[in-house]
Amino acid sequence: MDTRQLGTSDLHITPIGFGAWAIGGGGWEFAWGAQDDTDSIAAIREALDAGINWIDTAAVYGLGHSEEVAARALEGVRDRPYVFTKCSMVWDEQRQIGHSLKAESIRRECEASLRRLRVDALDLYQIHWPDPDEDIEEGWATMAKLKEEGKVRHIGVSNFDARQMRRAIAIAPITSLQPPYSLVRREAEKEILPSVFRQKIGVLAYSPMASGLLTGAMTRERIERLPADDWRRSNRDFQEPLLSRNLRLVSLLRTIGVRHGRTPAEVAVAWVLHNPAVTAAIVGARRPGQIKAVVGAAGFQLSSWEVAEIGTFFAKSAA
Repeated sequence: MDTRQLGTSDLHITPIGFGAWAIGGGGWEFAWGAQDDTDSIAAIREALDAGINWIDTAAVYGLGHSEEVAARALEGVRDRPYVFTKCSMVWDEQRQIGHSLKAESIRRECEASLRRLRVDALDLYQIHWPDPDEDIEEGWATMAKLKEEGKVRHIGVSNFDARQMRRAIAIAPITSLQPPYSLVRREAEKEILPSVFRQKIGVLAYSPMASGLLTGAMTRERIERLPADDWRRSNRDFQEPLLSRNLRLVSLLRTIGVRHGRTPAEVAVAWVLHNPAVTAAIVGARRPGQIKAVVGAAGFQLSSWEVAEIGTFFAKSAA
């Protein structure tokens, strides 16, 4: 699989990375339901066998569990992938999640992630959310110090807007931004993606398949059967009136995919990668076999006519 330079860093990553949100398991605020760790480890190793060279996780995924599972999956792996993780979302003894960008908190989180991931340095450390907004400068200055100290190799941000990134850049360069970006979440196109493209900041698009909605495997019946602790049950894209439109979109993606022997998931991710500002897309998997249905997007390009065809679909849906 070809690689792309992440921003101006020395990281050269595959167009698709393994997303470890769902493998955090159940029992926390943004869970995807219960998860078998054996399946998680098998899915990660399958991704590595397919040529994917980076994993994206976060301390808060499963309240530390995702990082621990990733470490287990990488035991004995000769060609270790890059491991990216995030800070700023913290939890208490009652498993209640909050936000902190205070220096002491970020340092404590960094040390905990290093232990859970069993590494000496984090390849990319990212502020998960710019919250509280008034503490962005303190948080980013702390990230820069962690880089100077060698605890992290590169630093990035997630869910920042253009104004917040300008504030961070005044303190230290940003290697990458991680925004939500998919066919049903296109807000980043207006200002954020053009801004980072001009500044040569890498982009790791998350939820390119809209959290499973655009894979082709999601149906109304499956949505109704989602576990009670699956955060998607309350997501507007999985509810009417948007659900009907989104399922029609999947039908179009399937039609386009059939022309090329591709899955709807591969078409959805290829559309995200079609944007020149996007370096790579984060693709989650919970079981072996799922990565195989999307990994082909790394080498698949939509024609300009097909991109226009998708655009026409949205124009008609909005009419």
